[in-house]
Amino acid sequence: MTSLSFDFLPDVRPLAARLRPLKLADYVGQQHLVGPGTPLRQAIEAGRVTSLIFWGPPGTGKTTLAELVASHADAYLAKISAVTAGVKEIREEITAAKFRLLERQQRTLLFVDEVHRFNKSQQDAFLPHIEDGTIIFIGATTENPSFSLNNALLSRARVCILKKIAADELQSVLTRALTDVESGLGAQQLTLEPAATELLLSLADGDARRLLNLLELAAQSVQAQGENYISAALLKQLVPRQLPGFDNQGDQFYDLISALHKSVRGSSPDGALYWYCRILEGGGDPLYVARRLLAIASEDIGNADPRALTIALDAWDTFSRVGPAEGERAIAQALIYLALAPKSNAVYSAFKQMRALVQQLPSFEVPLHLRNAPTKLMKEMGHGDGYRYAHHEPGAYAAGERYLPLELAGQQFYQPSDRGLEKQLQEKMNYLWQLDQAAKANGDGRDQS
Repeated sequence: MTSLSFDFLPDVRPLAARLRPLKLADYVGQQHLVGPGTPLRQAIEAGRVTSLIFWGPPGTGKTTLAELVASHADAYLAKISAVTAGVKEIREEITAAKFRLLERQQRTLLFVDEVHRFNKSQQDAFLPHIEDGTIIFIGATTENPSFSLNNALLSRARVCILKKIAADELQSVLTRALTDVESGLGAQQLTLEPAATELLLSLADGDARRLLNLLELAAQSVQAQGENYISAALLKQLVPRQLPGFDNQGDQFYDLISALHKSVRGSSPDGALYWYCRILEGGGDPLYVARRLLAIASEDIGNADPRALTIALDAWDTFSRVGPAEGERAIAQALIYLALAPKSNAVYSAFKQMRALVQQLPSFEVPLHLRNAPTKLMKEMGHGDGYRYAHHEPGAYAAGERYLPLELAGQQFYQPSDRGLEKQLQEKMNYLWQLDQAAKANGDGRDQS
């Protein structure tokens, strides 16, 4: 029988996999972590790495760095994904790791991709085996570990923050892909239009894997046509719009929402519009923005411009009635109005202060003159006794009357700003205070003691 040789079969792995660095010296990016002389690099080169959490955006080298750590530590690299694995798979890997340690004296580096997808009990399953040294644990996550991982796991692993790969570093990845004959696309002798290079780097957005995937897609397209020239026009045909840059429930989405909110609060219509459009282009829900505008209208504008709340609500209603095309513009209109509206957090502060006060203090009795008196018995008990009906008073104001419990008499919680309508509200409050003082001086005010 003729033996079959697989030595000459083509490498069908994606370009990004073929170009994965095998040496730490070839690793691109994250110089703040693995640059010459850094503590992590020294630990890797010495083979003394402890458990780690790699936190960063996609395509920034988390998996590659884990492989390099395992290689330098002479450890067996086991990989599982929290997307598909459960406690059963974790136990199987731990059993195998114990076997290697006992029979071969070889440690196991267990790499867990998307570790934030594991629940608390699944994360807890690693703890005793990290403690006794059965495994070197490396988890990779795109989510903030302080929110998505257990404190017990975080206390046993160092968190390493990976950043988006810089444009000049992406350029080096691109150059290698175009010139490497064995693993890259060097044999095709591709030529890129300068504008195509700029577009590729822009579309990659700090993600080396995305860069290589887009390049490979373009290379396959021109190769099918018997050409070797990649133009910007071709890239725009292949990728008509940039792919969503975030998960709607992920950290980056909430960072964009935070930037939008702070831009409106800071009275920057351009900043607010920019972050709004980033959210839209990333696939975010416009109605989430509309709901946030309602919060901004009451929290950051309040009575400085009460119309802001109505305008925000109208934008939400418009979107619900006419759909995204016109509705997104309505939200943009409200966004700009709120950004330029006078700002005040007086309502928010007064509400927050009063809510905390009510939670902390005893439940003070409702003053008798403010109580309801629907029955004869209640009237005989003094409910409603001495209540002054405001509409029967001069200017519809019962000067000197007290509406807070006696224990809080004389305190003022709502402090209007000097901006927008609140400036007039402050003047009104000052006028009413003067009426109260005059009434008390004349003996017409309710006892405050």
